Amino acid sequence: MQDRDRADGSPHIGVGFTATKKLGGAVVRNRAKRRLREAARVLLPLHGRPGHDYVLIARQGAAERPWDRLLDDVKTALIRLAAGQGDVRRPRAPDRNSHG
Repeated sequence: MQDRDRADGSPHIGVGFTATKKLGGAVVRNRAKRRLREAARVLLPLHGRPGHDYVLIARQGAAERPWDRLLDDVKTALIRLAAGQGDVRRPRAPDRNSHG
């Protein structure tokens, strides 16, 4: 999940969703985005910051993850962002081609 302060004084909370083809076919991607959309509908009014835009990024397993765990994941990400811990992303694997 990522967020951005629009700094426009508007109390509106914006939200977008994305899922790459690495996640699976269109059916899997659409299911993952539908589930994230519903989680955002439930949680953004409670944990989202007014004047911010959020992007929820579907990750592997988002389409099959148990609903309560998915809600927990989204809630935790929103809380971390609100605490100023930056974008909530998975850590990247070390680059195998790096010689350092």
